[in-house]
Amino acid sequence: MNKVLLTIDGVVNLFLGALLLFYPAGLLNYLGLPETDTFFYTSILGAVLVGIGLALFVELFEGSAGIRGLGLGGAIAINFCGAGVLLFWLAALPLDIPLRGRLVLWAVALIVFVLAVIELLANLRRQR
Repeated sequence: MNKVLLTIDGVVNLFLGALLLFYPAGLLNYLGLPETDTFFYTSILGAVLVGIGLALFVELFEGSAGIRGLGLGGAIAINFCGAGVLLFWLAALPLDIPLRGRLVLWAVALIVFVLAVIELLANLRRQR
């Protein structure tokens, strides 16, 4: 079960990271997300998410090079933190963005939060 969760989490992080890192200039507008004058912060966030995704896959295939990556506990912490902050922004400090952008952000936040809950429950079940 841990391998399945690490795989899903790794794919989600790689996908979201790649979108932010390599997105075409019009993607933010298409998704209804706030545009910026520079792509510095979005590309840095994308690189961090790609790094997290790669670290999850290193953990998944840990024995091959004798190194370890990001384990399930780290993935749970990152997912709860990222989803929690995004949910806070969406609920308490609504952004002035189109409905399409709010829906995209709510979907990302809820998917990441639900993934963290599933990972936590699976980890607790495994420990019993």
